[in-house]
Amino acid sequence: MKIFVLLFGITLFFIEPAFPQTKNNTKNERSKIYREMKRSMVDELLKPWYPAAIDTVDGGFLSTFTYDFKPQGNQDKMVVTQARHVWSNAKAAELFPSIPWYKKGAAVGYRFLRDKMWDKQYGGFYTYTDRQGNPKQGGFAPKEAYGNSFAIYALAAYYQSTGDTIALNLAIKEFHWLEAHSHDPVFKGYYQHMELDGTPIKRTATTPTMAETGYKDQNTSIHLLESFTELYSVWPDSLLRDRLQEMLHLVRDVITDQRGDLTLFFQPDWTPVSYHDSTYAVMMKHKGLDHVSFGHNIETAWLMLETSHVLGIRNDTLTNRVAKKMVDDALQNGWDDKVGGVYDEGYYFKDKPGVTIIADTKNWWAQAEGLNALLLMADKYPHDPLRYEDKFIKEWQYIQTYLIDHEHGDWYQGGLDKQPDYKLALKGQIWKGTYHNFRALMNCTNALHPNTAMPPAPFGISYNKGTAAVLRWHTPKSKILLLGYNIYLNGHRIGFTPLTYWYIPAKIRVNKKIAVRSVDLQGNESVKAGVLK
Repeated sequence: MKIFVLLFGITLFFIEPAFPQTKNNTKNERSKIYREMKRSMVDELLKPWYPAAIDTVDGGFLSTFTYDFKPQGNQDKMVVTQARHVWSNAKAAELFPSIPWYKKGAAVGYRFLRDKMWDKQYGGFYTYTDRQGNPKQGGFAPKEAYGNSFAIYALAAYYQSTGDTIALNLAIKEFHWLEAHSHDPVFKGYYQHMELDGTPIKRTATTPTMAETGYKDQNTSIHLLESFTELYSVWPDSLLRDRLQEMLHLVRDVITDQRGDLTLFFQPDWTPVSYHDSTYAVMMKHKGLDHVSFGHNIETAWLMLETSHVLGIRNDTLTNRVAKKMVDDALQNGWDDKVGGVYDEGYYFKDKPGVTIIADTKNWWAQAEGLNALLLMADKYPHDPLRYEDKFIKEWQYIQTYLIDHEHGDWYQGGLDKQPDYKLALKGQIWKGTYHNFRALMNCTNALHPNTAMPPAPFGISYNKGTAAVLRWHTPKSKILLLGYNIYLNGHRIGFTPLTYWYIPAKIRVNKKIAVRSVDLQGNESVKAGVLK
């Protein structure tokens, strides 16, 4: 039984494969790729980054590293980078509990978010600070919904890993801060750019036409979808559920067009920003606001499916259809069939048929998201003529050949087949850490080597009625490593904790219909539940 706590997103949709090739050949190939990915995840990604990136002087994480992993520059810090490192360390601590610095890194990064990047006067997280945590301009808006979404993502993962309710409460506080300042109650969705006090920044006559300022956008929207999904997995709140449903609708039905491409930017009322009817010079001048991003298409496809699952939507044919269309469009129009890999940018010119590739480079994060989406589609649609399994294998071969630095570790910023100069480019910078590629390797190794044994149920459920009512239970004996426990009341999930106790909210009346189920690292939930006697 698969449940609503996320560790490896892709396994939430895992189904028994039935590939066109022989069963034994498929099993052997998958076993080989699993071993390669697991080794690369540990030795070529996590080890070069951690603990080297943990800033033991000023807190948080160092952002900038040379190609051979030497710290470089002033190490200014952005909330996106810091939050992503917290998320990665929290997940790695769950996956490898015997390695001490993942737990340490998650804690150091969390404290930097809490103590330095959270604005104690106005609320919300600063976008950009110096190494010590003092706010800086840095070319960003003072507060951005995109960065604040990743703070929620990190805090929810940190709570899932540690049970630290202060971290969960900060995530909840941040969610309500976005609700008060960034959420649009009229046209729905969220404003991206905000002043220090949370006031949305609007476009004016003096705003440069190429600027993103004042627009709503797909990138903020898909990552709010992602972060709300992560938070809902540990805090199943009714308002959060409403916003998660709202974002799924917007991303799937408004932001994604009929071809399966994401529209990049919108006016506040969701009117698309488009330059397709302009001259070639104007189109290319504004292509940052208006092009086809194949990497975002395939990333969004599996994020939507993850959200649909967490919401418990059964037989969600609409989300499945749109997600498949997005992946198919990327493969049919943005896939390099010679060596593999997804191109960066395309454009639909008014006087040319079909899509034109305007950037045939292949950045690292798009290839990582390609692994996620292609393996998911291979498992869901094993007989599809696009042969997702073959393309998944080819994508992994491409990554091993052109993206992974087998000498110094980590992935290059872009494939060396197109950008050989990236061999000596920075391995780390404020837009590049471990989030995309670590998540992809986690998800894929979990799907390639699924755990079929269900965890045993907890026992000895009891609670006290003191000043703070606490539900308690005993851990079942098992060789299966547990992620934590889901708490149910009258059949509805009301909470999650990795601990063996849970503080009962005052609004909940405890009765004998409260139940606790164990959850393992692959998202399997115990068939039986421990119940209050």
